[in-house]
Amino acid sequence: MLDLGASELLLIVVVAIVVIGPKDIPLAMRTAGRWIGKVRRVSNHFRAGLETMVREAEMEEMEKKWAAQNKKIMEEHPAEEVSAMIAEGGTPPGAEKAAGSAEAGAEAAGKKAAGDSAGKSSKSDAGQPQTASDQEPQLPLDGTPTKK
Repeated sequence: MLDLGASELLLIVVVAIVVIGPKDIPLAMRTAGRWIGKVRRVSNHFRAGLETMVREAEMEEMEKKWAAQNKKIMEEHPAEEVSAMIAEGGTPPGAEKAAGSAEAGAEAAGKKAAGDSAGKSSKSDAGQPQTASDQEPQLPLDGTPTKK
């Protein structure tokens, strides 16, 4: 943007010392810093507003695209056809994948539960008594302290 070299900066400093004076340079620098900060805040606020407007425009465009895709899908698979398939005991298109993944998840959960119970029974079958540290602490439900 602004291409200032070392010689240009030195010239600006010399002119500032001559015009402003060495005593008032710190005050002038503070004032310039405040103005630069205000300009940056305003430009950042403006940039954020533009980015928000662009995002909203993109979202509207995506919503229109999704609405068109939804309309196309609904035209390909009318609601009457889907409801008739469900009434006959069939599954609507695409439901086979969901049902298969649900059955696989249930099967995995069953195997895990069986493995957990097998692990606990093998621990107790080994003849090792459970110690106090293995048991969960029992706390009263009414909030009264327990006596040891």
